[in-house]
Amino acid sequence: MNRGHFDLLIIGAGVNGAGLARDASGRGLKVALVDAADIGGATSAASTKLIHGGLRYLEFYEFRLVRKALAEREVLLDIAAHLTCPMPFILPLGPDTRPGWMIRAGLFLYDHLAHREQVPGSSKVVLRDDHAGQPLDKRYTQAFRYWDGWVDDARLVIANAQDASYRGALVLPRTPVTRATRTSAGWTAELGDGTTLSAARVINCAGPWANEVAANVLGLPDAPRLRLVQGAHLVTRRIGRGQDSYILQQPDGRIVFIIPYEKDFSLIGTTETAIDSPEAPRITEAETDYLLAAANRYLSRPLERADIISTYAGIRPLVLEEGKGARETTRDWKIVAHEVGDAVTVVGGKITTYRLLAEDVLGRLFPESRRWTADQPLPGSDFPRIPGLTGQQALMKWRENLRVKHADYDPRIVDRLARLYGTRADKMLENGLGENLGGVFTAELEHMVAEEWAQTADDALWRRSKLGLHLSEDARAAVAQWFAARFTKS
Repeated sequence: MNRGHFDLLIIGAGVNGAGLARDASGRGLKVALVDAADIGGATSAASTKLIHGGLRYLEFYEFRLVRKALAEREVLLDIAAHLTCPMPFILPLGPDTRPGWMIRAGLFLYDHLAHREQVPGSSKVVLRDDHAGQPLDKRYTQAFRYWDGWVDDARLVIANAQDASYRGALVLPRTPVTRATRTSAGWTAELGDGTTLSAARVINCAGPWANEVAANVLGLPDAPRLRLVQGAHLVTRRIGRGQDSYILQQPDGRIVFIIPYEKDFSLIGTTETAIDSPEAPRITEAETDYLLAAANRYLSRPLERADIISTYAGIRPLVLEEGKGARETTRDWKIVAHEVGDAVTVVGGKITTYRLLAEDVLGRLFPESRRWTADQPLPGSDFPRIPGLTGQQALMKWRENLRVKHADYDPRIVDRLARLYGTRADKMLENGLGENLGGVFTAELEHMVAEEWAQTADDALWRRSKLGLHLSEDARAAVAQWFAARFTKS
């Protein structure tokens, strides 16, 4: 079966590919978005969950990257309000950290490099007088507090793919491109499900697999050279009870974050471990030891391995820069225009700047098309907006009204559904949530299948939500049984 002809075939449905598909579809282009695995199921679901300028990049004079990322932080807090929130960070000072004057100067730049409306500026903190000092060793008495943003990374990818689909894109997860050949009309792609499609142009957004796709699938001799770096994370018992995150300077010059995670836990990351293959990333013993030691340098109550609830690791494809290590390698994106002229490979970039990457690529390929995504809310954040309110302020008002409208439900359930699904939660609540499988409702699972391409329990419990951390073993098994019954062929 031939699925038709498209203006664009985008290979790879991570945040870059999904963002490109959304933007291109909104410009009136006919788009096919395909991925060999789940949407956003690899690198884009294994980040540190931050939308940030990248304070540490100032040390490497990446002022342009930091400026555009800080400006974009404001955009994402607005257009993806239900998936993001401002987040305070505590940066402790001590004899083994960077000097206070240097940090103060860096934070002054961070506060002023770009316009900010939804996050406060930085300030000095006396830790003995502030709740943020509670989990820290008493030798740390001074700190700075600054602000960045948190994001549900996997759901951000889903929201972009949803909007692309609503605007006419064909979205095919778990459908690898096995081979693509050039024709007089562009490309013909053979897919893993036995179907084919044709496209005038191909954009390779396969992330850690980008050079493999370029060389082995597209048959292009000028595949980009990548540096593959594993970033590992620990999910542990909760560190403190406040809302602050911690940014901890390490003796090797790196920084490690401790972030409040899913209310009951803390997220600790990340590492930068050079690897050879992107397949099956898994935290190593050395990475576990490193992250525990990095946190325990600062904590009054040290973490032990028994405190680890879960772990995950993702592979970052960095643009290879000779003579630079992983810390110094830029997080900006690179667009490789292949010699054939109708194919490009996009590598690098950050979750924070995925939308700008899409604008850059499409501006080059289709210079007459118009940008439109900066002020158009993603699905779920399309709640009523009173002029003058930011996206975050509008979200708070909408959520308050949702609690009132559905006062017969436990408000904790209403808030959880609103955070995950945004405006789609209203319809779920109106129609009834169905059976409770121990903390997740069948109406949610039906929504994930019908609207979010979920096919397995892992899709639902670990990417489209993080309920896998909260549900009992019996509840997780019930979800697995529900999916098995839903997808069993009779």
